[in-house]
Amino acid sequence: MELSTWLERVAIRTREATVTRSAWRLRVADGRGSGAILRVDADGESIYRGEGAFLGWTQDRLAAEYGRLLPKGDTPEPDPGQYG
Repeated sequence: MELSTWLERVAIRTREATVTRSAWRLRVADGRGSGAILRVDADGESIYRGEGAFLGWTQDRLAAEYGRLLPKGDTPEPDPGQYG
């Protein structure tokens, strides 16, 4: 069973903010299913959200799995924010 992962930049909205933010979505798929882990960098910390197979996971578990599954050489850059 081959594991496929890919990283993309997406726009998201959070309850805590009145602006649209950007996040990294790490999509994961294999023969058993698929899902995604989103990482939002805000106020000096990373917040994770699970989708699909990762729905309901704790922040610690999502952070560990995100680091483990992140494709080698795909280190996300810090988000510089929106310039106006």
